Amino acid sequence: MTGEIPESEGSAPLICVMGVSAAGKSTVGIALAETLGVSFADADGLHSDANKAKMNAGTPLTDDDRWPWLDAVGGAFDSASGTGLVMACSALRRVYRDRIRSVASDVVFVHLTGSRELLTSRAEARTDHFMPASLLDSQLATLEPLGADEAGLEVTVDRAPDVLVVEIVERLAR
Repeated sequence: MTGEIPESEGSAPLICVMGVSAAGKSTVGIALAETLGVSFADADGLHSDANKAKMNAGTPLTDDDRWPWLDAVGGAFDSASGTGLVMACSALRRVYRDRIRSVASDVVFVHLTGSRELLTSRAEARTDHFMPASLLDSQLATLEPLGADEAGLEVTVDRAPDVLVVEIVERLAR
């Protein structure tokens, strides 16, 4: 576990399931939200059409592309304060997580990690996603793991999603 998990104002958690493309953020996030009895959202749905078109074309986003998106992510968490939310969001860099926390300070990050080989095979198997496997290397190069002072934990995705959810819930409860 990295930093201390903050007590949220309400009893329902605000959890950002983060990591690179194909780490399983949506799959694990949906199962985690169901287990916790809170809503699930995918931050990909908050991207502008221009951002989606860029990624679909294989062009990495710039920070200027990301700031409005990250503000929307933070706003969604802030709106869910008291009712809880699990959201899948890449949140690859510390500055991105800080931007989310600047709007919703109680967010806890669950960083899903895996080997490059596992992530590549997952990304190449997907046919219904706007993020091509070709952008995985740029995401891995951008990724900054959680700092010791950040509320959250890291989980390796080499196991079934239901096993991961049990581990996440147990570790968050500590």
